[in-house]
Amino acid sequence: MHKATDVRLGRIVRLLMSHATVVVSGTKIAEDIGTSRSEVWRLIQHLRGLGVDVAGHPATGYQLRVVPDLLLPEMLAPSLKGTIFGGTPGGASSGARQIHHYYKIGSTNSEAMRSATEGAPEGSVFLAEEQLAGRGRGAHSWHSARSAGIYCSVILRPVMPPSDALIFSLAAGLAVRAAVAEIAPQLRADLKWPNDLLLSGKKFCGILTEMNAEATRVRHLVVGVGINVNQVKFASELRETATSLRMETGTEWSRVELCAALLKSVDREYRTLVEDAGARDAIRRRFEENSSSVRGRKVSVELNDDENGGLTGVTEGLDERGFLQVRTAEGLRTVVSGTVRLL
Repeated sequence: MHKATDVRLGRIVRLLMSHATVVVSGTKIAEDIGTSRSEVWRLIQHLRGLGVDVAGHPATGYQLRVVPDLLLPEMLAPSLKGTIFGGTPGGASSGARQIHHYYKIGSTNSEAMRSATEGAPEGSVFLAEEQLAGRGRGAHSWHSARSAGIYCSVILRPVMPPSDALIFSLAAGLAVRAAVAEIAPQLRADLKWPNDLLLSGKKFCGILTEMNAEATRVRHLVVGVGINVNQVKFASELRETATSLRMETGTEWSRVELCAALLKSVDREYRTLVEDAGARDAIRRRFEENSSSVRGRKVSVELNDDENGGLTGVTEGLDERGFLQVRTAEGLRTVVSGTVRLL
């Protein structure tokens, strides 16, 4: 079991950021976070180990050379006030308590599912700098380079039947697309049913939605999002199929800014889904409008629920539940679960 990152690290970073032009003494930091000066030195060393550029030492005090791009709760919480991820009102620290950060973890989705079962509240967020066992759909793994991407899972507790879960995956895809457009307006992400996003025909984001449910209602839903942000290369087996925001633009992006935009976007989609009876139809329509492949595209589908292997045909949009419809030589088929390949 990998331990959550010490919350005091984020507090030190916030303190140094708020005094960016001056050197902050170890004594002041110790008083602010309620610990000893020797413990401050240990925590500063830990931050340096995470790649944070902190100048100084115990005798002179400390100063941030550059603002770190770590997804620490204290870095994200101020942007999330008023969302379900912002916790109770009352400033950054209250929101930060719902955000769980890990330097290394097996999988944020696995940790979120485990925590949800133990009663973690709706709006809990799980973030990792590096995943050692990141998961995609089915038996696929998700390559998670350290501090180069966003590996994020959130707990939701919607009042709905399990059959509605697919709509949340589609809504999450729309949320990612909106967040990317917000920080990189020049990029137009293409949605691939049910849960991938593409740039220049290559995948840069995958979504994994998992749930714990009874026959008629969902107990909890975990939506996991993996985004390739600042990767500059991929392993040889992924080179033809994977890309990142940085590879597409030649620019390094702030993961903190994108992650905050993502969570705000997920919050908007989720609130609309829960509060507006017409939201499901709108999500299906918007998904179709922002996907080059769910209508009029030749595809082959490897079916998860069919021993006969798969089917080939031309896509004909989504049905009322959000499942993909494919016109085959034998007639119209509905794809409930499977891997879609564009031909």
